[in-house]
Amino acid sequence: MAVLRGFSELADTGEAVREFADSVDQSNLALILFFCSPSMDREVVRDVLTRRFPDCALVGCTTAGEITPYGYREGSVTGVSFSADHFHVVTQLVPRLNDFSIEDVRAAGGEAIECLKEKLGAGFDPNRTFAMLLVDGLSRQEEAVVSTLDSVLGAIPLFGGSAGDGLEFHDTYVFYGGRFVQDAAVLTLIQTNCGFEVFKFDHFQATERKMVVTEADPDRRIVTEINAEPAAVEYARLVGLDETELSPMIFASHPVVVRVGGEYHVRSIQQVEDDGSLRFYCAIDEGLVLTVADCNDMVSHLEATLDTLSRQVGQSQVIVGFDCILRRLEAERNQQAIAVSDILSKYKVVGFNTYGEQYRSMHVNQTFTGVIIACPRPA
Repeated sequence: MAVLRGFSELADTGEAVREFADSVDQSNLALILFFCSPSMDREVVRDVLTRRFPDCALVGCTTAGEITPYGYREGSVTGVSFSADHFHVVTQLVPRLNDFSIEDVRAAGGEAIECLKEKLGAGFDPNRTFAMLLVDGLSRQEEAVVSTLDSVLGAIPLFGGSAGDGLEFHDTYVFYGGRFVQDAAVLTLIQTNCGFEVFKFDHFQATERKMVVTEADPDRRIVTEINAEPAAVEYARLVGLDETELSPMIFASHPVVVRVGGEYHVRSIQQVEDDGSLRFYCAIDEGLVLTVADCNDMVSHLEATLDTLSRQVGQSQVIVGFDCILRRLEAERNQQAIAVSDILSKYKVVGFNTYGEQYRSMHVNQTFTGVIIACPRPA
């Protein structure tokens, strides 16, 4: 096998990480990608993995929920290992996101490409390469980082996810260089002889109900007025509710979308602030026209989409999938979480629930993004 999936939900962090390590260990490792619950002891996670795999690239993050070989879980560690026989990997840290510099991010992306070229020489092929980004989910810099990286990567498709912290929104971490770090992102470039497809999808349909952001604080991703009315009050009115009923599950079931480049992209609401303003998961600005969207059936849409992707690449080894926490909350609210979980398991998805997703140059919300990887091509 070119990849091995692993998982543990043992209560003791050390025992859980050791069980996970056993399940993904293979000869000639190129990369171990892992996702761990914020409830786990990060120092223990670090110590066990760095001692067990001293010569292997280790990349990971904390989560708002894990996607394991058995579907949705919480309080666990999961992930996948990649064999160097079929995958060539370069990792690069993008530090100091809150002191954002386009030049620094461009330099980090360029350095990652140069390192992969140096490793592969004449064998470097951007058409056989994809990029993955894990980013501090509370940095509020995803838009700037992903758009800059995409401009550097060119033909190399990028997907990513924002690290989570359950529903606490207090501390999120990415893992690079043997340590958990904040205010940073990790870029991973992977060239492979396996077929793959980078993708993004959601299950929403725009309605005719429009709203205009009339007052906002873009740096803090806060909207104070919609249609010249208090934001929470007006949003609640448009979705047929009272503002006292607003909650993460309501936001998951009644998303708002914005039209960019001929396509609608979700701009999810995180929470209601004490002053009645709305905090978003992504960039928001005055004058932006938002549209309320209706939800199609998540279960049938997920099954159909993953089936189509599997048929496109042939026999699949794994899907590395980043699924917005609001999708999981919607599934739970609609009593569909078990059905969704079963589908994720059926299609060999491993990943995590995010505070936001990245796809090519876009930072998006309430989507499922990732890469499906086929079995190795015959020599």
